Amino acid sequence: MICVRTVPRQRQFLRQLPLTILLLLWHYPGHADTASAELAMEDPLNPLLLISTSQGNIYIELFPNEAPRNVANFMALAEGEVEIINADGGAEFKSPYFNGLRFHRVISDFIIQTGSGVYHSRGAPVDELPDEINAAYLGLDRLPVLNPDGSFNSMLKISNKAEFDEKILKPLYRRMNIESKADLLARQEAVLVQLQQMTVKRAYENQGYRYNNSNPGRGVTRGVVALANKGPNTNAAEFFIALTDADWLTGKHTVIGKVVEGMDVADAIGAVPIDPLQFSRISTLVYSVRRIQ
Repeated sequence: MICVRTVPRQRQFLRQLPLTILLLLWHYPGHADTASAELAMEDPLNPLLLISTSQGNIYIELFPNEAPRNVANFMALAEGEVEIINADGGAEFKSPYFNGLRFHRVISDFIIQTGSGVYHSRGAPVDELPDEINAAYLGLDRLPVLNPDGSFNSMLKISNKAEFDEKILKPLYRRMNIESKADLLARQEAVLVQLQQMTVKRAYENQGYRYNNSNPGRGVTRGVVALANKGPNTNAAEFFIALTDADWLTGKHTVIGKVVEGMDVADAIGAVPIDPLQFSRISTLVYSVRRIQ
């Protein structure tokens, strides 16, 4: 009698077991990924953030020892601790900033980018933070602008005379207070010496970038999370994930973290180019950015 009653119950339990497991997995969808993300971190004491998107989850480790002010600001934005002011300068409010944004700029095999206040429905943060980049640590002070054969350092991504004029000559003339053709003719030998001795660090400093040696740092390589900007010292909420090594961005963008799990999701987002000037319904939605460690 006992066996007759028990077997059906056992069979019923076994039939329900898969559903029970599925329900458990549904309630804890990121458990396995979180565990592998934690194992992949460089320092388990660093913050670990989860970017939930319509294409899947991306886990990023932040580097507060390398960019303390910008990392703190990024976490405050994610947690809704930063005041946002709408485009009309109206009411200020606080809410998790990144939730509901889209990856508005996607360049295949290069970057995926989000966080711009231009595309935020309620406004943007007001404050812009200075860069936190250690050019000496990155070796930019040891890289010459001109190679021995007279060609340009590939890191500068200069392909024609117009770019050389804009990126190198005009900033150099400003620093040397050369304002006319007569000034240039009188000081052309000094200009030549400056060009021959110029490093990538000096070239970027001529463009307005300022560096400090307070913290270590890293370049823009595949998987790195860095802040987008409008030029020197204009860091806010907008950020990008690099899909490839991009040394021409190193020294110009503050690196705040890197992807430790979910790079396949970032690649999937990057597979469909998105023009930032045109709204696209197929652009990937950011559900939330939240700290999980």
